Amino acid sequence: MLPSFEEARARLGGLLRAHAVRHGTFKLASGRTSDFFVDCKSVVLSAEGHLLAGVTLGRLARDFAPLHAFAAVPLGGCPLASAASLVTALAGDPVAAIYVRKEAKDHGTGKLVEGADRLPGPRVVLLEDVVTTGGSSLRAAEALRAAGLEVAGVACLVDRLEGGAEALGTAGLPLRALFTRRDFLPPD
Repeated sequence: MLPSFEEARARLGGLLRAHAVRHGTFKLASGRTSDFFVDCKSVVLSAEGHLLAGVTLGRLARDFAPLHAFAAVPLGGCPLASAASLVTALAGDPVAAIYVRKEAKDHGTGKLVEGADRLPGPRVVLLEDVVTTGGSSLRAAEALRAAGLEVAGVACLVDRLEGGAEALGTAGLPLRALFTRRDFLPPD
């Protein structure tokens, strides 16, 4: 039996707090330097973390219903989209997963978006592990729109509260976050 959203969120938050939040000096995907890092993959790639992320993000993303797919922002979003898709299938209301590559393949089909050709409709929500400036999500949304898909918004595990929600909102992409930096760090 799948845990409830509330139980899954509490357990996932505990795992992230215990195993993903790191202190030091880190360069972020945005290019910024930070004194903390949330390594969501270290939790999400465990069996328990995978299940909990699927339950929570699968439910959170339903705020954007109707949905035809969970679209993954690489690399952190890939296990999230797969987990959310699997959990929705287990619950009897399947939503597909698709992946947005950082660049089109130079071999095979040369696709930038994987899995979109089998969707029952165009409406997708982007899944991201951590949002800082929103840049990765904005680039992925652009690729999805170029592929003819409608991006309803972005759901993430952690919003660092560093302007990402505002940048995404300006681009017409509302952000829903399971957690923010306030859930893991003392007040500034």
